[in-house]
Amino acid sequence: MTQRNYVLAFDTANEVIAVGLGRLNAQDKTVEEVAALQVQAHRASNTRLLPEIEQLLRKAGVERSSIACVAVGRGPGSFTGVRIAVATAKGIASALGAALVGLSSLDAVAWNAWVAGERGRLLVAADAMRREVYPVFYQLEEDAPVRLEEDAVLKAQAFADQLAEAGQGPQQLAITGDGLAKYQELFAPAGRLLAADLWAPTGAALLRALQAQWQAGECDPFDAARHNPAFVLPVYTRLSDAEEAERRRNAMASEEAPARDSRHVTMHDTAVLNARAGSDGVAYKPLRAARAADVAALEAACMGSDAWSEASVADDLGRTDRVWWAAYQADPSMPLPAGARLLGYAGALVVDSDAQILKVAVVPEFRRRGIARELVARVADDARNLNARTSSLEVRASNASAQAFYETLGYQPLGRRPRYYSDGEDAIIMQAPQLPSSAKDVAGMDLLHQTAPAGGGAGESAAALRAEGTSVAAPGASSPNGAADGSSAPAAAAEGPLILAIESSCDETAAAVTDGTGRLLADVIASQVDFHARFGGVVPEIASRKHIEAICGVCDAALEEAAAALGQPAPLPWNRLDAMAVTYAPGLVGALVVGVAFAKGAAWALDIPFIVANHLEGHLYANKIGAPDFAPSAVVSLVSGGNTLLVHMADWGRYQVLGSTIDDAVGEAFDKVAKALGLGYPGGPAISRFAAQGNPAAIDFPRAMMRSGNLDFSLSGLKTAVVNYVNQQRQAGQAVPVADVCASFQQAVVDVQIAKARTALQQTGAPTFCLGGGVAANPVLREAYQQLCAEMGVQLVLPPLSSCGDNAGMIALVALDRYRAGKFAPLDADAAAGANLEEPY
Repeated sequence: MTQRNYVLAFDTANEVIAVGLGRLNAQDKTVEEVAALQVQAHRASNTRLLPEIEQLLRKAGVERSSIACVAVGRGPGSFTGVRIAVATAKGIASALGAALVGLSSLDAVAWNAWVAGERGRLLVAADAMRREVYPVFYQLEEDAPVRLEEDAVLKAQAFADQLAEAGQGPQQLAITGDGLAKYQELFAPAGRLLAADLWAPTGAALLRALQAQWQAGECDPFDAARHNPAFVLPVYTRLSDAEEAERRRNAMASEEAPARDSRHVTMHDTAVLNARAGSDGVAYKPLRAARAADVAALEAACMGSDAWSEASVADDLGRTDRVWWAAYQADPSMPLPAGARLLGYAGALVVDSDAQILKVAVVPEFRRRGIARELVARVADDARNLNARTSSLEVRASNASAQAFYETLGYQPLGRRPRYYSDGEDAIIMQAPQLPSSAKDVAGMDLLHQTAPAGGGAGESAAALRAEGTSVAAPGASSPNGAADGSSAPAAAAEGPLILAIESSCDETAAAVTDGTGRLLADVIASQVDFHARFGGVVPEIASRKHIEAICGVCDAALEEAAAALGQPAPLPWNRLDAMAVTYAPGLVGALVVGVAFAKGAAWALDIPFIVANHLEGHLYANKIGAPDFAPSAVVSLVSGGNTLLVHMADWGRYQVLGSTIDDAVGEAFDKVAKALGLGYPGGPAISRFAAQGNPAAIDFPRAMMRSGNLDFSLSGLKTAVVNYVNQQRQAGQAVPVADVCASFQQAVVDVQIAKARTALQQTGAPTFCLGGGVAANPVLREAYQQLCAEMGVQLVLPPLSSCGDNAGMIALVALDRYRAGKFAPLDADAAAGANLEEPY
């Protein structure tokens, strides 16, 4: 058996790839450097990192199976660069069953200076883009660098001015960090600038930083359970841009959009309404200053003499180091009204990497429903993005129930603060070494299981869909052994190969496992919709952050589900896999890169083939999930949030795009119209729900390009016509007939889709029609296609409702065909925002 006593360390937080390989000595907790490299990446970290690691280990004669620990630079630094390193490290460590230890990229820079012989006071100023820097002061002692403060982000000019005011001269301060590449002139008067080769982390410095943590008891490179890969996250010092803008709006006194000279309302104005209640009738949103009076009233009822006033609440909301969330009562089927009843709130102060819980309150009749837990979890999630790592609070010594509640969240008593409260009662100080998290399955998200456990019954089978009258599978379609249709089947041995596939192109983190017959052993999704809903659409930065948080948990869940399907002890071992697959394009690059880096890392660690899949091709293959014996040729309509295509599928892998949208995609138009109406996100289900109550002929919205002579689409004009109609109603002081607007808009979309599909079937003579993408779940569209195909004598194959949206099952089926064809990707493969479906890859 190979002895596991090596550590692999790397960092890509800036334009440099730094890799170190060290030998671990458990007796004296030292790390002996074996090999190291440092190369310029120039925004090519995802293509160069693993090839450089492979070359380094090969030269050192070290097998990847001997790696006991992976150490990774967590930043702060380039958002994309940090995520590439962290996702790759998560993939490697997960596949190897190794410990994953996170290191500060700035600490590694400080160690680099220390190794070079620098001593005394040091400033590391890393580039944060936007004319900002990440500045941290260190004291370089004889035995090690000592960090003097926590990570922060500051405007470069403002920070340089602070240095000038402090009056430190070149003899008192050494300055390093890649921020000097832009700001040498700003910082030169404040100290002595170190040489450029000391500005970035090095492999040797990363190993030094790991050794320091080990000897201080902060980590154990041999303890994989303590250092679960899921625990390591990038260092953030701010919320996303969308969340920052939301905080600024929340500090405004008005609940509604700013006053206007007219009644014209933009789609962004209705974003305040986009949060929706769950099935429990509770909606969660960041607290707004407009609700300060409601908070003060609940304060008075719950906090007694320690209650904050309305003015104190409003003042606190405007501070950048505060995080506040609120819970509201609402109808799950309706948008959150501006005056919804406040059920509870929680707030925290973030200081020195600690989230100090300031307030938690819930109205008495709604207690013991998990509201307080969810509020604290959401506060903690935002605090984590502000670089908090721990959490603390004070609670009345007599409040035993509150203390017990906080203990369930991970808080433990640390001490007593005498006479802390205004009435003289003592406070118990409690601290959580890790930030509390939501009770949901993975990273605050519920896991959706697309396949059924053995003997169970989950998902929608083709037969169930036929019973709904919304789809008609191709004649003869069947599901042998429960193959790929979501129906249950007895546990059976897997027929190779076993492939783990990952989908992360937008706002779903998904993983699936298939065997060589195309049987989906597992297909799970962690949906981010709750995190994007309050913005009325997907926020790319939030999507990328959530993928990095969820990807380990989603893959673990898929391996557990696959083991259950095979009747084996869970989880399915990583070394049972024969290939790793992932969506590489098209989609949001920041989201795709997480999945690609993770899958590549795992494939490299296991030394198995790495397969990339086109997301659009995945939606074509989704039709096999409901009808596994379906085969081309066929015309396929791909209708989703980002794509609207008509495709002639001559065979698997041979596609001709017959027509596409010249502006908005169908799903995008649904989202924008729903946002204009204040119906929330995602727009498709909301519009479908209201349309069922409306008259599709009530409003004559345009059917663009119906007679264009080609098969292209245009949705922008229709979307604009709906928004104009809504604003005209408001300007006239009339109520907007929401149900009729939704029904008429939906019918306009369906009419165009059906007309183009008819023409495509006539032109190609294809015997089968298929549908794919999130909009494929629309019941009116499905019924219209059923009528069209019955009229034309064409077979109709539709994916199960659960497989219309983004999922990894469809990617696994693409990967299986590519595995059989030997179409493997190299380790320098990268994510891409766009991809031509017609071009082989």
